Amino acid sequence: MKEIKKELLIRVYIVAIAMLGVAGLLAYKAVHISVVEGEQWRSLGDSLYLKYIPVVADRGDILASDGSLMTTSLPFFDLHVDFKANGLREDIFRANVDSLAWYLSRYVNTSVSKSQMRDWLIQKRRRGDRYALLAKGVSIRELEQIKTFPIFRLGKNTGGLIIDRQHVRVKPYKLLASRTLGIERSNAQMVGLERSFDDYLKGEEGQRLVQRVTGGAWIPVSNLDDLEGRRGADIHTTIDPEIQDIAEYALLEGLERSQAKKGTAIVMEVKTGAIVAIANLGNQNGNGYSEDYNYAVGYSSEPGSTFKLASVIALLEDQGADLGTTVDLGGGTGHFFDRTMKDSKQHGIYESTLQEAFEMSSNVGIARLVQEYYGRDGRAGKFVDRMYAMHLHEPTGIELDGEGAPMIKNPANKDDHWSGTTLPWMSTGYECRLTPLQILRLYNAVANDGKMMKPYLVSAISSEGKVFKKYQPVAVTEQIASLQTIRKVQDLLKGVVERGTAKNAKPDYYMFSGKTGTARTDYYDPTSERKQYMASFAGYFPSENPKYSCIVMVYDPVEGGYYGSASALPVFRKIADRCMGINRELLATIPLPDTLPYGEEKRLAGWSQKDELYGLVEELNLNGQVQGQGDWARLAGAKQIRLEVQDVLADDMIPELSGMGIRDAIYLLENKGMRVKYHGVGRVTGQSLKSGQPVERGKTIHLTLG
Repeated sequence: MKEIKKELLIRVYIVAIAMLGVAGLLAYKAVHISVVEGEQWRSLGDSLYLKYIPVVADRGDILASDGSLMTTSLPFFDLHVDFKANGLREDIFRANVDSLAWYLSRYVNTSVSKSQMRDWLIQKRRRGDRYALLAKGVSIRELEQIKTFPIFRLGKNTGGLIIDRQHVRVKPYKLLASRTLGIERSNAQMVGLERSFDDYLKGEEGQRLVQRVTGGAWIPVSNLDDLEGRRGADIHTTIDPEIQDIAEYALLEGLERSQAKKGTAIVMEVKTGAIVAIANLGNQNGNGYSEDYNYAVGYSSEPGSTFKLASVIALLEDQGADLGTTVDLGGGTGHFFDRTMKDSKQHGIYESTLQEAFEMSSNVGIARLVQEYYGRDGRAGKFVDRMYAMHLHEPTGIELDGEGAPMIKNPANKDDHWSGTTLPWMSTGYECRLTPLQILRLYNAVANDGKMMKPYLVSAISSEGKVFKKYQPVAVTEQIASLQTIRKVQDLLKGVVERGTAKNAKPDYYMFSGKTGTARTDYYDPTSERKQYMASFAGYFPSENPKYSCIVMVYDPVEGGYYGSASALPVFRKIADRCMGINRELLATIPLPDTLPYGEEKRLAGWSQKDELYGLVEELNLNGQVQGQGDWARLAGAKQIRLEVQDVLADDMIPELSGMGIRDAIYLLENKGMRVKYHGVGRVTGQSLKSGQPVERGKTIHLTLG
């Protein structure tokens, strides 16, 4: 028994010793894992939390008609540092921290010293920060430089530099057509082409693998090279930057002159409907004008007298009147049922014709002719049918969201509240609503011999340089009225400029056609402190073989008159003049000087560089003589064209600067030692010191541009 008991005790001791050994081994392993290998295992634990996050692709560009950039995306980068990157050993960090601190304090954060930057790096290293912010909004050029700094040049796994790519939308032309191009940013609603073509511009979203690290931050597993996604497509517009610039500056100058609340100007190609310029400016807070809203497309209002074109087309088509049809203008006052209608002034004219009534923009005359024909025998619906035939009840379908809905009343619709005075008032542009673009579409159709084109802003969409979608001009209708009627209203629109309300703006060397408009916008508000108006001019140029149609609308002008002829027409004229001036194809339509009366001397342009002007004369086949010598020239002539040439730098006399561009004028005057100050926009129209006076070096000369 004793032997058995002894054997059992030995076995118990052996098992106990074994268990103690295992326990000791487990304790040793636990201490070793938690203390010696703890950092490694915690890092491995972190890496088990992985996920993919979406990555926004670069947006495509928006291009002008000549291919130049109007909106593009520029990359910028937010930089972070993983101070516990796998390859960032302590010896590497210690050996390079001083030099890295010097580079960062010199090129990245210049507001801190090298020692402060070094302390920051060491502190972040000790804390084991895995996503420490280093810099925000770094450009690609700055990034390439930073990647060469000590430690960072070793790559992400060793250097710990984490690169987060962002993008920002920029417009190389600044505010040019800004509202039409649109806005794309996280804290604002998208508008314009950015919104309408967002599905194309935004591209295909990519994915990026990130891991969760201590502190809950997510850091990318790899850098930019591993990102996937597809850049957005490029949108090609019909906007001509030069004409857009002309339209915006002419509109701005006009609004400032009239102190108006807002305004818009649109220029469109007659044959295609392509919009080459669309300017919108508003001054809602009194701090200057900016593109605060797309009035051209989104703002509908009662158009006023520009609508008379549609009324006359209806009369001519239905043979309700002809150009010579007589009408009583009532001296400027007419009565329709219980309401009184007035012309812009009491002119004292009674018996007149449709043509004269239209050219002088008589409300009474046009309203009486429309009322006499359509106001009886239930013909009011026929008048509305004519408006429908001209598609005035339809939006244009422009590629921009938010187009204002047109409103043409219909006697068959009870909700339209048709009354006995609706017809005469509608005929003069009241009790209906249209946007500027919808009005322009009608005038463009008249310029296009009756063919109505759909206005459009986008010509193509491309990706990686290859066009995959192309937009062609689209005809809304081949003929809004008979060609006979169109020819008559073309004569009427030309007569407005030759003899009517726009005669004061008639050009000297080409012709445009169009119609003035003035509409009171607050007639329904008896509490209004002062009358408010909308001034407009719609037309096309040149009258013979029109190239462009254009509309200008000025809302609530205060200074210089509220009529269309006073506020909107000067802007139209400036746009037309400058478009003619930059387009040699249009310059060729200008009548030659030999059509001028014999002996009437005319200077056709200001001083320009002789070689440029002589090249233009040759290209246009203008036969004439060269008179004088020098590097500068201008066109002149009576029965025959003459190229006057002079060396304006040859003497110490002040040159004649009339008609010269401001850059040339400054060049000439400063070369003579004078100081130049100027105001206005365009070419020189006046100078404070007369030509031929001796130059006084250092003296200031003031130039007026217009």
